Amino acid sequence: MKKHVRRIPATYLVLILLLSCTRTAQQASLEKYVVVTQVTNPEWSKNAVIYEVNIRQHTPEGTFQAFMQDMPRLEEMGIDILWLMPIFPIGEKFRKATQTGFVYEIAKKEQREKYLGSYYSIRDYRAVNPEFGTIQDLKALVDKAHELGMHVILDIAINHTAWDHEWVTTHPEYYTRIDTTNPPWNPEWMKQHPDYYRELKKLGMTYPDPENETDWWDTADLNYDNVDLHEEMKEIFTYWIAEVGIDGYRCDVAGKVPCVVWNKIRSAIDDLDREVFMLAEDEHEYCLYEKAFGMNYGWELHHRMNELAQGRIDLTEFKKYFHKHDSIFDPAIYRMNFITNHDENSWNGTIFERLGDAAEVYAFLTFTVPGMPLIYSGQENGLNKRLAFFTKDTIPWTNNRWETIYSDFIRVKKENQALWNGVSGGEMEILDTKAPGIFAFQRIRDNSKVIAIANLSDSLQQVRLGIDGTNFSTLLGVKGYDLSQEFLLGAYEYMLLVKEE
Repeated sequence: MKKHVRRIPATYLVLILLLSCTRTAQQASLEKYVVVTQVTNPEWSKNAVIYEVNIRQHTPEGTFQAFMQDMPRLEEMGIDILWLMPIFPIGEKFRKATQTGFVYEIAKKEQREKYLGSYYSIRDYRAVNPEFGTIQDLKALVDKAHELGMHVILDIAINHTAWDHEWVTTHPEYYTRIDTTNPPWNPEWMKQHPDYYRELKKLGMTYPDPENETDWWDTADLNYDNVDLHEEMKEIFTYWIAEVGIDGYRCDVAGKVPCVVWNKIRSAIDDLDREVFMLAEDEHEYCLYEKAFGMNYGWELHHRMNELAQGRIDLTEFKKYFHKHDSIFDPAIYRMNFITNHDENSWNGTIFERLGDAAEVYAFLTFTVPGMPLIYSGQENGLNKRLAFFTKDTIPWTNNRWETIYSDFIRVKKENQALWNGVSGGEMEILDTKAPGIFAFQRIRDNSKVIAIANLSDSLQQVRLGIDGTNFSTLLGVKGYDLSQEFLLGAYEYMLLVKEE
């Protein structure tokens, strides 16, 4: 039988050839990256700023309803994404009172009651912590955020659960087990807390390892060799999107959960046909960003800023971070830039303890280098205290200059496309300033061109960029100069300039 051959018009052949060439060019442009992503971040995130909400400490009441009263102020500042620290019920069994002590070891009941536990010791993934309100209150918060043009993501920890999560008894196979004849990792700590270890031995559970990695003694380690657990997690992640209308997740210690699990979760979420935003607390498990997550943590940048401010590295070493990151991650993957968050504030010190007089200039960098800037509850108020982690410790809100500073940072980021996130923004080119303490760079995207210049030293610096023309106007910081001429920049001063066409 003669086969019918369908002839392809010449115009179609040309189109196919052009598309093929385009794909080849795109593929070639991504070959230099270690990690290439299939993830598409939501359109609404392209110039977004994220705000970490510590519901417990944000208001005197520490509730969803009380926080909702502050949301219009945050929207006016320009905040786009509200990241709610975990809102789930917190475990009571082996609840921590301090980093190294348990609530049950405190003799007086009135003293025990003030310890509220770690947000990341989750007792029930499908319920709301009554400390914060009800699920109806949470829905109202999400609805109000959407009315204000903001989005809400939930913080969730699925590497472990509280010891009194129902799975400990109903599905013990979900947890990591040990040979109970083996001694615990930390015999000295065992002597201090014999009841704790005795109970874990009865359960046959893995011993936490205080000498290796974590002090998460209030949590039980989940075992993802069990594929039934994968299905449980898929249902949990889709539940909050479908039932409450949240817009995504921030996933605690994401790198400790296998990528195959995250990929299954992401597929289940995508089946809901909703734009979602997925943030991983991770920077090194590259497989997370191939299919599951669109943004990671800029932990290394954060540490480099602290080290430079404290004189432990020099500017040359600081610059290496940007060359390294730009050779690893496909630019479509956002990185989250920050000078503080709940971990840093509570455990490593306030912004001012770590950065001193340089706090403002480093905050400036988090809004101008590639990535999405983070503001933590109270940061925009110049928070200068370490918030307690296991007890109520309300942020002392006052009127000060910091909110104006951060509002200006946000406004300028949104108004200049070169500063947008991921591929929506401009690539970063570090400039030679001929000065040992000056960090300068330019970012260009289409008709948007900005130049950032920051004095990261504690002394007056002479700057020479040698850029032709004076057609730059100042967006932030001290006044602009003729960039073709040498000029002076004071200790920790900065400026952001835009080129006028």
